[in-house]
Amino acid sequence: MTKILSSIDSQGLAALEARLKDDLDLLCYPSKDWIPQREDVTDVVIIGGGMCGMVAWLALRTGGIHNMRVLDRATKGYEGPWLGYARMETLRSPKFLTGPAFGHGSLTFQAWFRAQFGTKDWDKLDKIPRTMWMDYLCWYRKVLEIPIENGVSVDHVEPDGDLLKLTVSGAETGTIRARKLIFATGRDGTGGPNIPEFMEGLPKHLWAHSADEIDFAALKDKRVAVIGVGASAVDNSAEALEHGASEVRHLVRRKEMPTINKMMGIGSFGFTAGYAALSDEWRWRFMQYSFQTQTPSPRGSTLRVSRHPNAYFHFDKATTRIDQSGSGALIHFADGTSYQADFVILGTGFVIDPMARTEFGETAGDILLWRDVYTPPAGEESADLGRFPYLNSDFTFREKNPGTAPWLRNVYCFNYGASASLGKVSGDIPGISDGAAWLSRAVAASLYGEDIEAHWQGMQDYDTPELLGDEWQPTELPVEARPRESEPV
Repeated sequence: MTKILSSIDSQGLAALEARLKDDLDLLCYPSKDWIPQREDVTDVVIIGGGMCGMVAWLALRTGGIHNMRVLDRATKGYEGPWLGYARMETLRSPKFLTGPAFGHGSLTFQAWFRAQFGTKDWDKLDKIPRTMWMDYLCWYRKVLEIPIENGVSVDHVEPDGDLLKLTVSGAETGTIRARKLIFATGRDGTGGPNIPEFMEGLPKHLWAHSADEIDFAALKDKRVAVIGVGASAVDNSAEALEHGASEVRHLVRRKEMPTINKMMGIGSFGFTAGYAALSDEWRWRFMQYSFQTQTPSPRGSTLRVSRHPNAYFHFDKATTRIDQSGSGALIHFADGTSYQADFVILGTGFVIDPMARTEFGETAGDILLWRDVYTPPAGEESADLGRFPYLNSDFTFREKNPGTAPWLRNVYCFNYGASASLGKVSGDIPGISDGAAWLSRAVAASLYGEDIEAHWQGMQDYDTPELLGDEWQPTELPVEARPRESEPV
């Protein structure tokens, strides 16, 4: 990346920031605060200060919702996966997508990049480097003055009358009373890492999930097995190879390498706007087909692995169990063969499972899931898809049995868990601003409806005149100008 960049133009970035401020001022941003305040109550709490949480904050503030808090357990500058378990060199998404800009051209990655490095370097840029994307998100936070509270973890959520009570720890301990709660928690926001059953019993020092912190330097001269061939598996394989692993073997249960990103082929405003209105049958069909065909790893990431002569791809190798063997791990396959590795990396992605979210406690079992609502036809079964929450059209959770957890209507799933119900609008770069606009309207509508008596009273109490009484002079209509009773009016 450094080969194509010119020197940074700080004055260009300052000019961009000034232009953005003017644009926001012209659009009367932020809108006036219209919500009646309650003592010691936060109107909206957003969990997550990454891309999803920040664009949600921007959308809500644009709509005049001011009494908000954004909480993130990470330290400042490390929100989201970009400097953590994300290990790809570049993003998959095309560089020109507007992402979380929320309709503001001056807030796009392209504007930020060109302001500093110029158009020539922009034209040379192929994909967005991962760490540069994080630099952009840090600027996004700074220029919009988003008040993210870092080091704060939300440990538990429960009802408190018509409110929610959040138990927090870290930089702040205690409870927060809120009206609405938004889970803007990313890829694992409604579940966690997918750990297959065949890992049971294997000592933790012999394996890691791709979402874990991994000491890649310790893998020098080691035989590394990577289970899976998706983007995270390939990126971790490359890291191991670049840190001197003696060999890295991808163990893939599929018979062939996935090569086509089916979702990319149908991406459009129509799909973004129309998916949520489809029948359960069609929504399931689209999503299940995407799972079945699997999104391939990016070409650049795959080449990053295959350029190493000690990298191998083995297909039709379904793992059945893994045993400790000496100082390593013996991996057994369905075809009867096995492989001895020194370390195993799981590139098995994430599983959606509300029961894995400790914030909900026992209430997680009250959340309505797709498997509770829809039975797919033969050939379209998917246990993974069945665990996705079956959401309302406003991103809120639904209770499995009416009356058991009505407070879930105040909790919004603005993360990957919403994709089965509402589409790719709450986690991926292409549709994130559309999702944030959708979310903000839903939250505003709910808050307004709950305060309808106060707004009605406010309308009656409003007494600021537009006419002061000196704009006209009342007069009497002359008698002769009045029509006679026999004359038509």
